[in-house]
Amino acid sequence: MNGRRRGVSVAVLGRCVLAVVAGLCVFTGFPPRPLWFLAPIGIALLTLVLTDFGRGGVRLRAGFGYGYLAGLGFLVPLLPWIGEFVGPVPWLALSAVEAVYIGVFGVLAVLVARLRGAPVWIAAVWSLTEWLRSSIPFGGFPWGRLAFGQSEGWLLPLASLGGAPLLSFAVALTGAGLAYVVVALVRRRYGLPLLGSVAAAAIGSVVAPLVAPTLAGLDDGDDTVTVAAIQGSVPQLGLDFNAQRKQVLDNHVARTVQLADDVAAGRAQQPDIVVWPENSSDIDPLRNEDAARDIGRASEAIGAPILVGAVLVNNTTLPNGRHTTTNSVLVWTGTQGPSEQHDKKIIQPFGEYLPYRDFFRHFSSYADRAGNFVPGDGDGVVNAAGVPVGIATCYEVAFDRAFQQSVDAGAQILAVPTNNATFGDTEMTYQQLAMSKVRAVEHGRAVVVAATSGVSAIIAPDGHTVADTELFVPDALVAQLPLRTDRTPASELGAIPEVVLCVGAAGAIAAAFVVRRRDRRNDRAENLGGAAIETSVQSGM
Repeated sequence: MNGRRRGVSVAVLGRCVLAVVAGLCVFTGFPPRPLWFLAPIGIALLTLVLTDFGRGGVRLRAGFGYGYLAGLGFLVPLLPWIGEFVGPVPWLALSAVEAVYIGVFGVLAVLVARLRGAPVWIAAVWSLTEWLRSSIPFGGFPWGRLAFGQSEGWLLPLASLGGAPLLSFAVALTGAGLAYVVVALVRRRYGLPLLGSVAAAAIGSVVAPLVAPTLAGLDDGDDTVTVAAIQGSVPQLGLDFNAQRKQVLDNHVARTVQLADDVAAGRAQQPDIVVWPENSSDIDPLRNEDAARDIGRASEAIGAPILVGAVLVNNTTLPNGRHTTTNSVLVWTGTQGPSEQHDKKIIQPFGEYLPYRDFFRHFSSYADRAGNFVPGDGDGVVNAAGVPVGIATCYEVAFDRAFQQSVDAGAQILAVPTNNATFGDTEMTYQQLAMSKVRAVEHGRAVVVAATSGVSAIIAPDGHTVADTELFVPDALVAQLPLRTDRTPASELGAIPEVVLCVGAAGAIAAAFVVRRRDRRNDRAENLGGAAIETSVQSGM
């Protein structure tokens, strides 16, 4: 008996270790490492653990535990930038909460693993839990979606068909299918039946993602526009980077004027539009004449409108005496000043605003340093030099609806002004850049990423990087980019692929409960029948 218990304990421990390794594989598949293929391998390992290596699956409670461990193995190393300047508590707390969703995936994967075509339904429940994680609470936290680890991978073109949801599904399907292929090969090796429907689904799930559409390139457009991205850098990293707000603004003015000198000397192309980063002017230029004058001077020098990332102070006063603010992008043209603006609509909880501030103040002194930003409205498009430019400011790029609304409103090119100085020298900027690459493919639009401290980049509609910068150095990127009005299938379908995947997952879960109940009823009937036979035999004796 003791030996049997030790055997069970060793098996459980082994599955726990494999679950953590699975999560680490998924993490290692994310940028800046070009190891995108490790993400489906991580999903395959987790699927093997949850299905008990094809032997019927573990218990539901164990499924949650293994999924949660995989979630920790994935998210804890993915998100340390959260605590770069505020300590480990927010980072570890967020990782622990977000890992719950992968624990829920573990439960649901165990349920649907008994259905025909199991790899498809396992991938679908991953899509369902990824949607939940991207939606609740506080608007969700989409960071770490499987799609965002595939910016260099061979599955990336699928984003043009069904957006990030389809790309995530394809990664999960490839991983689950790979797990079932392994199971099928092992069964064959030991002369066990192959379970044809499962083997067919497994092979199909691995082969299907190879069918990829042709993507638009730099030469595929209705017209062209020359765009510059300015990276002025910041005087210091961390939460206090804007303590020298005027210096941040001066850095971007100076780098823009330097670009103007390069244009005059023939060393750079003349841009039609210039994009500055988020927070490039934390001094409200609508209220501060010096800031307005400096921005106008930079625009005059370069001879083009500048998309200025600015913090605007509203007239609304809060109970603590502070004013609400908006995180905005202003189109600023020389001495004419500002015209159109985009106010960031998806603002970051626990950063730009703090829900339940009085409660969280008990846990961290940084609670009072969270912003008082309010979300804006609008269609996510500003017009500059006659070009409709879609804007997703920093955190917004992680959400499908941000650029979807921009493209629906006619955006022909996309811009991501961002400020990563608050996260120091971490992987955050590379993770966010990968999202911009996925968005480029998803909507078939060139994307201009302007970051205060880097990495800034210009991305072609097919997702490849045209030019990029180093971290923490002033720089300017200039490129001629296509203006496109054609819409990809993903742009046309919008949220439909994700809805279909989630509804399919819900149907599979319902079917799995029916099968589970039927199997239990059959087991009880067999047990009762066996007991009755044994009783009759004993009576005969």
